Amino acid sequence: MKVAVVTGSGGLVGSEAVRFLAERGFRVVGMDNDMRSRFFGEEASVAWNVARLKEECGSYTHCQVDVRDTDSVDAIFRTYGSDIRLIVHAAAQPSHDWSAREPLTDFGINAQATLLLLEMTRRHCPEAVFIFTSTNKVYGDAPNRLPLVELETRWEIDPSHPYHANGIDESMSIDQSKHSLFGASKVAADILVQEYGRYFGMKTACFRGGCLTGPAHSGTELHGFLAYLMQCTLTGTPYTVYGYKGKQVRDNIHSRDLVNMFWHFYQNPRQGEVYNVGGGRHANCSVLEAISLCEEITGKKLNWTYKENHRQADHIWWISDVGKFRTHFPDWDYSFDLRDTLKTIYEGLRQRAGAGRSQTRGSGRA
Repeated sequence: MKVAVVTGSGGLVGSEAVRFLAERGFRVVGMDNDMRSRFFGEEASVAWNVARLKEECGSYTHCQVDVRDTDSVDAIFRTYGSDIRLIVHAAAQPSHDWSAREPLTDFGINAQATLLLLEMTRRHCPEAVFIFTSTNKVYGDAPNRLPLVELETRWEIDPSHPYHANGIDESMSIDQSKHSLFGASKVAADILVQEYGRYFGMKTACFRGGCLTGPAHSGTELHGFLAYLMQCTLTGTPYTVYGYKGKQVRDNIHSRDLVNMFWHFYQNPRQGEVYNVGGGRHANCSVLEAISLCEEITGKKLNWTYKENHRQADHIWWISDVGKFRTHFPDWDYSFDLRDTLKTIYEGLRQRAGAGRSQTRGSGRA
């Protein structure tokens, strides 16, 4: 029996990993206690996604476990032991703004829980592959010091700069910048994952994501850029753009493409590796450009306003250079471009809305 442990299994990346691995014959053990609803409110709950996984993935076992709970996490690793071949650690507190409200909670979930999972892996299944969903926020606001040029709908890096062709690579320093407390807690986790690989010889990797997205995202104002933007466009919910004239640029990768990266790494793992991952030059947009695409796909106008103050440590321009990963795993490629991704988000939101209406009618409620 080959077992995969997936933390944050009800979330965007976690649920994608559950489905992907179940399709490949794994018994998947998921950990998720729906902390997302505590972070961002009931509208961001992943309960709907967990219910769907239980219904559709027969090899999935759900554990309502807090990843900070040493006894519960240890019990899971003891139960499956050396049958565990892969750990996908996708659980996180993911918001800059929220981390400043409860720094201890943020650090406990992002950093201390990562240490706990690494140690349980070392004790019970040291040959397993450990994949960590890190973030480009480990670089703090250092990208904002790049030479940027203002264009009509976006900021862009100066064409003479080495990053212009393919984006930002892993050589950028994570030091001497403002990270936000969220970024700092993810830095701690990122370094721990690297260290367990290099010090203990474990098969570990940090995937430093830009904007990760897809139809399983429970988007909310503080987290889930494209999913929340599409939701607001579809439902008429007011949307606020913060700073940089709405021209700040993000690269966007569909969760399926990201998990396929994980799969390639699992098949030929390395020790203490680091990869920048995102849509790269293949799939990126400014906020203004994303608004136009959402309006085009939905046929509706977004009700949006602008506030001059940008969020702390927010990037003005970020495009990931995925060249290092491509060099190590040349058989991997994207399956979704930006428009494809937005269409899957749109269809996912429509299906969930339809399911919600069906349940309401079935319950006899007005």
